Amino acid sequence: MKMTVFGTGYLGATHAVCMAELGHDVLGVDIDQSKVDKLSRGEVPFFEPGLTDMLEKNLASGRLQFTTSYSDAADFADIHFVGVGTPQKKGEYAADLSHVHSVIDMLAPLLRKPSLIVGKSTVPVGTAAALGERLRATAPAGGSVEVAWNPEFLREGHAIADTLSPDRLVLGIDRDRPGNAEGLLREVYAEILDAGVPFLVTDLATSELVKGSANAFLATKVSFINAIAEVCEATGADVTMLADALGYDARIGRRFLNAGLGFGGGCLPKDIRAFMARAGELGVDQALYFLREVDSINMRRRTKAVELVTAACDGSLLGANVSVLGAAFKPESDDVRDSPALNVAGMMQLHGAAVTVFDPKAMDNSRRLFPTLHYATSTSEACRNADVVLIATEWDEFASLVPGDLEPLVRRRVIVDARNCLDPDLWRAAGWNYRGLGR
Repeated sequence: MKMTVFGTGYLGATHAVCMAELGHDVLGVDIDQSKVDKLSRGEVPFFEPGLTDMLEKNLASGRLQFTTSYSDAADFADIHFVGVGTPQKKGEYAADLSHVHSVIDMLAPLLRKPSLIVGKSTVPVGTAAALGERLRATAPAGGSVEVAWNPEFLREGHAIADTLSPDRLVLGIDRDRPGNAEGLLREVYAEILDAGVPFLVTDLATSELVKGSANAFLATKVSFINAIAEVCEATGADVTMLADALGYDARIGRRFLNAGLGFGGGCLPKDIRAFMARAGELGVDQALYFLREVDSINMRRRTKAVELVTAACDGSLLGANVSVLGAAFKPESDDVRDSPALNVAGMMQLHGAAVTVFDPKAMDNSRRLFPTLHYATSTSEACRNADVVLIATEWDEFASLVPGDLEPLVRRRVIVDARNCLDPDLWRAAGWNYRGLGR
């Protein structure tokens, strides 16, 4: 089939490449010429395991192309995916839908034949219906333009698998305007559906709420175990062992019960805030008041990490050398949006510490966001003469560290494990002052 994908950021580029991998002819569209040029050369502008090889393969096959021309996109296909960003508005909790509206407003006047617009972006409930009215009012094809919503559930570091082998596919359609969306999307995802992946067809509002609800639940689970970690710290209990015990309960499960610095990135923080904002607009804000505490707990863990490092430096960070291992908000990603690691590094610098950061993949993005921090090119360089080593992102190369790796480098044998990924007994037995969150 022929299709376009509007937006070539993390979501759009991944979706375009994976649709070509399924055998479709795909045209990726973006107003940013530099992104289009990079992707056309086979360069992915962010880190995602396996995506560069898949991009190069599908460019070579001729199934995948990129352009800045909306006119070419409208002529190329009748199925148009929208995968642009919906960041948090500055100074507000609500989502900024300007990129989504821009795509619709630029594409609508070019739609002269029956077309299907499929939203992938995470949007507040009610957006799809409003966009449908907007399209039908402005597109030459009028009522023959159909809008459906097919939310994404990508995890950074696992985006290819989450696209090609998802745990479910959700499609929201306009129940008041029966069309061809379900049949067309079944063709698009035929190979995935043949593998037995569940396909849930809902109304538009339900499909929009699925993503927000999923992220709200995951964020709540993370903040729950971090709240319990605060109780563990006050009582001498070990939150990691407690989480293991909880995880054996089939009703709860072990995933997302890792206490530490909490969640960050471009999805969970802004999505739960947008969810709260939309609930307020609908007059049901009390239903989601608990998410305010979820957000508060999450942010409080960052302050707690700074307090642990400060205590390890005898109560003052002034003049202390602090090594921060990790900058991305999670391993297997170069994403530093709302990164707890960089947030903590910045706070420690403001308190007078000399902070040196190293991350295997996120260095360039970190420098752009926090140019005043010091950056190293390796773990050993980052830890040289450190008074405290802080594990801020649980990359495998940090989680596999042993005391002998760092002892010849550091000035003081102090390690703060903000991701609880090290063995405390091993480090303490080697004479290190080990501190973890919730342990």
